Amino acid sequence: MCCYIEVQRRFPNKWVVLEVMKAHSKEGKRYIEEIIVIDRFEKSSKAMGRYDELRHEKFYREYCFFHTSRPNLVARERYIGVKGLYLVWSSICPS
Repeated sequence: MCCYIEVQRRFPNKWVVLEVMKAHSKEGKRYIEEIIVIDRFEKSSKAMGRYDELRHEKFYREYCFFHTSRPNLVARERYIGVKGLYLVWSSICPS
């Protein structure tokens, strides 16, 4: 497990697919604290494809993908069906 600052240092200007190990929710946002890097990509479409694969294979785990230029890991939450929490990648909060 690692923190986002370490990921930014190791993979500058990359799209990273992450497994969320520790996070908390507040006021409709998901604050991600501890992660495991699953994969990294140059293009967002590749990262999104890998994210979708993982989400369908292991829907009970929490995954997300971010560009390492983002200052922190905060995503807007949305709940769908019985699969539980789903992080909306397209509405990642800029702060």
